[in-house]
Amino acid sequence: MSVGIQAPVTIAELIDQLGVSADRIRYQPLPGTATESDVIALCDQNIYCELIDGVLVEKVVGQYESRMAAWLVYYLLDFVEKGHDIGVVHGADSPHRFFAGQIRYPDVAFVSYDRLPEGRPTHEPIAPWVPNLAVEIISQSNTPREMRDKAEVYFASGVELVWYVYPTTKTVDVYTSPDAVTTLTADESLDGQHVLPGFTLSIRKWFDKAE
Repeated sequence: MSVGIQAPVTIAELIDQLGVSADRIRYQPLPGTATESDVIALCDQNIYCELIDGVLVEKVVGQYESRMAAWLVYYLLDFVEKGHDIGVVHGADSPHRFFAGQIRYPDVAFVSYDRLPEGRPTHEPIAPWVPNLAVEIISQSNTPREMRDKAEVYFASGVELVWYVYPTTKTVDVYTSPDAVTTLTADESLDGQHVLPGFTLSIRKWFDKAE
């Protein structure tokens, strides 16, 4: 499995390897030289950039995608608060440190207490733990290459369950590995599986609330 980019020679090669449009790649600092400090500095300005092998790539945001993420956070928090206090829920503005020093912003994330230092979250600007569940609300600007690479990073880092949510088709791709995926329709429900045992959510209900 290949994770990360391979020292591109040209900007065209960089764009091709990242699988994103040129307007999402920040040129300052120069690609290949960016660090976690740059991610934090931009986050303080409400500019959310992921760090991919020293390259800052702006996170795609949108008001509808934000509502989808907010409602999922609500449902997960409700589940945790009502007798299933097994971990912590994060929203879209929470950067996490993943495999090989990559910094990613899942739209929603859940991490169990046993992955947290001393069983509780810290106040560090970048979460040093890997979530059990990572969720991405897919926008029109996200490319298949970008999302395929992100799934590889997630699972290489120890994520156990990934949900890719497609608002245009009202479907959810459920990954249990980079190559094991099941597509659920609006007539079906999400299942927390072993990550969130007992959690279920009607996909149609979720989309209806966001709309």
